Amino acid sequence: MRTRRPGRRSGVAPALSTLLAGTCLAALPTPASAAGGITVAYRTSASTATTDQSEPWLKVRNTGSSAVQLSQVKVRYYFKSDAPNADYRFACSWAVKGCANITGTFGTLGHPTAAADRYLEIGFTPGAGSLAPGADTGDMQLRFYQSDWQSFDQGNDYSFNGSRTSYADWNKVTASLGADAVWGTAPDGNDPTDPGGPTDPGGGTTDPTGGHALFDDFSYTGPADPGLAAHGWSIRTGAGGPGIQNTWSADGFSFPADASAKGGHAMQLRATTDGTQAGTKQAEIDTTQRKFFEGTYAARVYFNDKPTSGQNGDHVNETFYTITPDDSLYSELDAEYLPNGGWGAPGPTLYTTTWYSADAMDRVTHNEINSLQGWHTLQMTVGGGTVTYYVDGRQYFTSGGKYYPREPMTIDFNEWFIDLPFTGNRVWDQKVNWVYYNDAGVLTPDQVNTAVDGYYAAGTHFVDSVPNR
Repeated sequence: MRTRRPGRRSGVAPALSTLLAGTCLAALPTPASAAGGITVAYRTSASTATTDQSEPWLKVRNTGSSAVQLSQVKVRYYFKSDAPNADYRFACSWAVKGCANITGTFGTLGHPTAAADRYLEIGFTPGAGSLAPGADTGDMQLRFYQSDWQSFDQGNDYSFNGSRTSYADWNKVTASLGADAVWGTAPDGNDPTDPGGPTDPGGGTTDPTGGHALFDDFSYTGPADPGLAAHGWSIRTGAGGPGIQNTWSADGFSFPADASAKGGHAMQLRATTDGTQAGTKQAEIDTTQRKFFEGTYAARVYFNDKPTSGQNGDHVNETFYTITPDDSLYSELDAEYLPNGGWGAPGPTLYTTTWYSADAMDRVTHNEINSLQGWHTLQMTVGGGTVTYYVDGRQYFTSGGKYYPREPMTIDFNEWFIDLPFTGNRVWDQKVNWVYYNDAGVLTPDQVNTAVDGYYAAGTHFVDSVPNR
């Protein structure tokens, strides 16, 4: 019934961060190299006041006498937003410690000043390791930009210094070690350890369920938007299956306005064909980090029962799933909608399937013949030896035993053709409104809805606090 997927592509999730720039505003006394002995050096590779992206580079040094765990270090770069609702994105271009080990979140200051009302907080995953006495992180080449790529003024930003084109200690960037402020001077009236408030992608929203969370409402401009890579997504191109071999393309991705979607926009996956392999394009996107295991997965997905244009009748597959490489601990959880059926079975139907082995086609599955045209919230929970699938809050299927996942997975969406039963041009569309994951455990559909509503209410487009594995 199922076409075997090839091993997953490897990828590094370009991680996060970058800071904003600035001038002045005197503030509190610098707590210099206190308990942790941390200093921060800064330089910029974008030295002009007006720019379409700021490029602050940082190095964190341990000047103390004992090792420092980088996962306990937070660095803040302070800036003045150019508009009340300016939507900033961050990216890591390159880092000695690896971009996948650097995190970045935007926050708002409790006491705004003329030179700063926001900050970008840089953190580190456990994979970044520790700094021995005298050691530093090496280059962290960071950047940030507005989501619409509008030019902005960094010349009046608290932490910016356009004359710093080589590294030097800079006390207008602050650092904390655990709960202690250990370096730099925050803008007047603020403390480097204040929690602040959530703002842009990666903002400091605390998930109401606790745990580490991923949330994305797909606020991107197109398949080439650097925010996709910065947030750990990869659009598949080129070779392999399933479906029509070697037909994966970025052309099928767009992020249109959509009045029916929460927040007013969605990600669209488009599969097109003229009935030949050469004339076929399929769409797939997945997380570059294989770090999602036990916990709760959910997404709001729009299924279509017929093509946007062209003759109906294709055996097309519209999906939300998790997967690992096809190795000895292979794991996969599928929600696959087949509007016209497939693999010899009728449609419309949603297959929920938990896999043990793709090579042996060893899996357990459930399907119901029923149309799911329109928006639906799909949920999968993994905990206590049981996988449970939900559709719009209704428990749909459970599995367990040897079919319980055995290793971390990626999160994926794709739209593809099982076969090409006839010729002629046709276009199939699937949409995704948002995706959510939390490793706190098995959440109810109501808990998921509450968490997602909270991100939308806070204006938070993206959060990923899930540690890399």
